Amino acid sequence: MTEVAENTTVDGRYRILGRIGSGGMADVYLAEDSHLGREVALKVLHRRFAQDAEFVERFRREARSAAGLQHPNVVGIYDRGDHEGTYYIAMELLRGRTLKDIVIQEAPLDQMRTIDLGVSILQAAAFAHGHGVIHRDFKPHNVIVDDEGVPKVTDFGIARAGASEMTETGSIMGTAQYLSPEQAQGHSVTAASDIYSIGILLYEMLTGRLPFTGDSAVSIALKHLSEPPSSMLGESLTIEPNLEAVVMGAVAKDPAARWASADDFAAALEACRPYVEAQAAGAAGAGNTAAFAAVPVVAAEGPPVVSEDARAEEERRRRWPMLTLGLLVLALIGLMIFAFTRPEKVDVPPVVGQQLSDARDRLDRAGFEQVEVQRERSLAPLDRVLRQDPDPGEAAPQDEPVLLIVSGGPGKVRVPDVTNLPEERARKNLNKAGLKVDTDVEPSSVVKKGFAIRTSPAATTEVDRDIRVRLFVSSGPEQVSVPDVVGLTREAAETRITRGGLDVRVEMEQSDEPENEVIAQSPGAGDKVDRGDDVTITVAVAPEEPEQVTVPDVTGLTGAEALRTLRNAGLRGSVSERATDAPDEDRIVLRQSPGNGAEVDPGSAVTLVVGRFEAPKDPVGPDPVEPDPTVPGVP
Repeated sequence: MTEVAENTTVDGRYRILGRIGSGGMADVYLAEDSHLGREVALKVLHRRFAQDAEFVERFRREARSAAGLQHPNVVGIYDRGDHEGTYYIAMELLRGRTLKDIVIQEAPLDQMRTIDLGVSILQAAAFAHGHGVIHRDFKPHNVIVDDEGVPKVTDFGIARAGASEMTETGSIMGTAQYLSPEQAQGHSVTAASDIYSIGILLYEMLTGRLPFTGDSAVSIALKHLSEPPSSMLGESLTIEPNLEAVVMGAVAKDPAARWASADDFAAALEACRPYVEAQAAGAAGAGNTAAFAAVPVVAAEGPPVVSEDARAEEERRRRWPMLTLGLLVLALIGLMIFAFTRPEKVDVPPVVGQQLSDARDRLDRAGFEQVEVQRERSLAPLDRVLRQDPDPGEAAPQDEPVLLIVSGGPGKVRVPDVTNLPEERARKNLNKAGLKVDTDVEPSSVVKKGFAIRTSPAATTEVDRDIRVRLFVSSGPEQVSVPDVVGLTREAAETRITRGGLDVRVEMEQSDEPENEVIAQSPGAGDKVDRGDDVTITVAVAPEEPEQVTVPDVTGLTGAEALRTLRNAGLRGSVSERATDAPDEDRIVLRQSPGNGAEVDPGSAVTLVVGRFEAPKDPVGPDPVEPDPTVPGVP
């Protein structure tokens, strides 16, 4: 591959500071955005792929898919373009570690930390799914955890948006260890495929190992298809049963058996928090013991010598012990009969935390055939055993019933519609419906600031009572900076403006600047405006060459007629006079310049020479004398 050298300026804007890493499709560089004065991550497609239409389309789709996902847990995409025969994406620079590095160094991760990270990742997935984008390659390598502990999902390079079939059915895209069974078979991929991959990711975070391993990608893919995941429990590893059940529910082979959505998966993880906290607190019950006291035995002295009456009395006294002894013997026999005929006591097996059907089977195998069930509302999954009586390990007759307190679930409610309600009122309505509320703020050009935009899950969705819903509240129209587009071509300017969330209005103006170049913009570069506002750009067009007009013949016309004729032809007249002694040339155009038939620009001046009659003057001096024939010598 050909690397981009340090200090190279890409596309006239991004100065390369160094290489961050390299993947199978592209290199990632640390670069400085000279326009905005910030550091970015620049992803540059390997040049050997730049001529491959499929790779180029995947690369462009990564920018297009992620650029439309403005979410706190999705990497931000700023720009895209081409450079020296290949293509690049400018994206948010994430400082931190990949989740894979964290797993390698620290796994198994704390259960609460796993829930926090998992919920954030699922929120990113839910946001993408809500916009019709399926990631297709969720794995810890594609999650960056910043210095504040916030995860961000990146690498939408094989994402599918809408009905696109760029990654066609029949081809396998993704990473084998995190691949869903349907991907391994080359079947159509849905949001459930991302849920499976995230389930594998959480499994690895909690256990420090992957559920499926093998010598090759093919062998691992086959295990995804045919083998159940290995148990999450291991030596010195205790995972809260509810949390384990939630994760295992995500990695079911059948997509229909997984969590219905990423939001549902996240809500189930949230519901595990109190149980994880209780486990961490180490609360445990103590068994009862009973003490049996020994019966003391007292020895009697021999009888003294007495009178006859005393002897009779003594005889009566001796018979009482015999009678008492007989009664004791009978009582002992009765006790022995009861002991040998009473039902045998055995230890009651522990079934707390199991599903009701599994608990019944286990009690039946232990000889306890009678099971009484009481249900109570709980955040635990439906039919999960919460308590039992007798307690686990307590000896009890097998013919006596065992009472199981079972979760009836929290109950179902419908999420109320709170759209366009003030935040406080929206929260009260949701609380009144039996739901807990987490608030997120996001810009909106439609909903007034401080008012509810929507909820997740959406309004009218039936959900478990007491779960947390996300309330999205408007912060008003999003303010964005107007990009500098003066000097760009019209097409490049429109792309940059629309990519920034703004609309474009175009005005054309004749100019000596290069044709199709933006020569002005309003608002100016760097101004803050609401997302969706118009930016007007003025685009240069070449000055129009005026059409030539033919100079009419106006000689012989009067000056006034000639000027009128020239004006009608789109020309101007310039008049100068010349004296003439011919009366018929008075106020007549004697000559014109340019002449008849000349081609000139509209508005050009035609010089007219107009005659001005002047009568001839008498000769200077005395009048000539007529000759007088009477005077001799006078001529």
